[in-house]
Amino acid sequence: MYAPFFGLRQAPFSIAPDPHYLFMSERHREALAHLLYGLDGGGGFVLLTGEIGAGKTTVCRCFLEQIPAHCNVAYVFNPKLTVIELLEAICGEFHVTVPASAQTVKGFVDPLNAFLLAQHAAGRNNVLIIDEAQNLSADVLEQLRLLTNLETSERKLLQVVLIGQPELRDMLARPELEQLAQRVIARFHLGPLSEDETAQYVRHRLKVAGLGGPLPFTTKALGQIHQRTRGVPRRINLLCDRALLGAYAGGHAQVSSAIVKRAADEVFGGRRPATAAPRRLQWAALGLGTLGVAGALAWGWQQRHDVPGAAPSAGRAASAAAPARAASAVAGAPASSPAAAASAPAAAASAPAPLALADWTPDDHDAWQALAARWGLPLPAKADACATAAQRGLLCHRSGAGSLSLIRLMDRPVLLTLQRPGERPGLAALVGLDERHATLMVDGQRRAVAVADLARVWRGEFSTFWRPPPGYAVRNENVLPLREWLATQLGQVPGLAPSGAASRAAPSWPELSRQVQAFQASQGLQPDGRVGPVTLMQINRATGVAEPRLDAAS
Repeated sequence: MYAPFFGLRQAPFSIAPDPHYLFMSERHREALAHLLYGLDGGGGFVLLTGEIGAGKTTVCRCFLEQIPAHCNVAYVFNPKLTVIELLEAICGEFHVTVPASAQTVKGFVDPLNAFLLAQHAAGRNNVLIIDEAQNLSADVLEQLRLLTNLETSERKLLQVVLIGQPELRDMLARPELEQLAQRVIARFHLGPLSEDETAQYVRHRLKVAGLGGPLPFTTKALGQIHQRTRGVPRRINLLCDRALLGAYAGGHAQVSSAIVKRAADEVFGGRRPATAAPRRLQWAALGLGTLGVAGALAWGWQQRHDVPGAAPSAGRAASAAAPARAASAVAGAPASSPAAAASAPAAAASAPAPLALADWTPDDHDAWQALAARWGLPLPAKADACATAAQRGLLCHRSGAGSLSLIRLMDRPVLLTLQRPGERPGLAALVGLDERHATLMVDGQRRAVAVADLARVWRGEFSTFWRPPPGYAVRNENVLPLREWLATQLGQVPGLAPSGAASRAAPSWPELSRQVQAFQASQGLQPDGRVGPVTLMQINRATGVAEPRLDAAS
């Protein structure tokens, strides 16, 4: 009704999950990265939770589109089923032939197990996705756990992805489901959009709907939309739709904050959504239980992402990249290294000149030169950056599932792979970052780019250097040097150092695992006990190791 009045081809705020209107915020990309990481986790459970309307279905649709071709997928969207009905649904989704006489759990599990073994032998993985998983009963969840017992000597045969509302986390925290909770290899809670992201979301949907002129919402109206919806996308759609209709009915070309207030009272009845729980509480259900040596040193995928040679090529796909908050981190250079002299130079006295990404042609070698300079690393023309770094004891670390929040957390220069429409991917050296602007090095000069503009051409792929700790290279043959280094470094972190007699002896692996998990939780990383590049980087940062840092905001 109102679309032609505002110069739109169609109504922009339908609550139907139209893929043309897909808006992936930083949080949505992180959630997607966790799901993709789970595909390479060797089996078990992956958990995605979020409030009603937070965009879980959007993330799931993107996940389904990016699942590799070698994966079989079963999708259950109505989990209010008995154990037998669930097994029947899973077999049906995987096209498993079940005897007509099957009426027991064994009658369905036996042919399912045979199917999974055959697929494993053929080099195929099997993924079961269950939406609205908060509706699963305890006995059904227990049956799912038993299904993940199907395994070979190398890996489990079934990966289960549970997507649901926050009460799903509460369910898995129950004592009777502890065994299942311990098999969750990746979890992410999808929070609401920030105020800036809410405004970006509104602009995005209007643009897709055909808006060619000015935004029909005032700045105050956008602020009011975020306040009334708390950044929940479905609520944003409902409120914006009613506000545009109200403006149209009153003959107003712009939606004011007063119109938004009236629309909110009509749509929500004066109710305001509850504020999300503090992030630190989101980890409470995880616990900090004991992990064995295998858990503490589950390097797995991380080894494939840290290489001494061959600089990462721009645009490299991240088919099994670790998620931003599940990735573990990187160690820094010692204070006596050349990196100390070149670490995080103070921000220039003058603000960096603005850079228009549309008019800039990235140069990969220039970007690597800029990153190498931050480490005090000479990089000759046409030299392989990673091979050169390896000669100085550095490794190249790359990830295809980063986010700006992770970059801020890591607080070190990185190379971003930018993908502009119609052009080849190119590298950009990011050396500074605040809430609104990023600083790139271009031809030796610091240039400023709006974070919103950068987000349009960056999809999470980044590369950087890091200095591995002693024993990292030989950890598979002799883990003792790395264990001693971890114990020493974590012992310097307030709140993690053991007391009494325990402080006079090297901690056991279970104790060290608990320390790693506690440290990860304190840093905003997923406390999974994995000792990888991002965790190691944050350990060095917390213990004062001198290494390159991002420039301070100008």
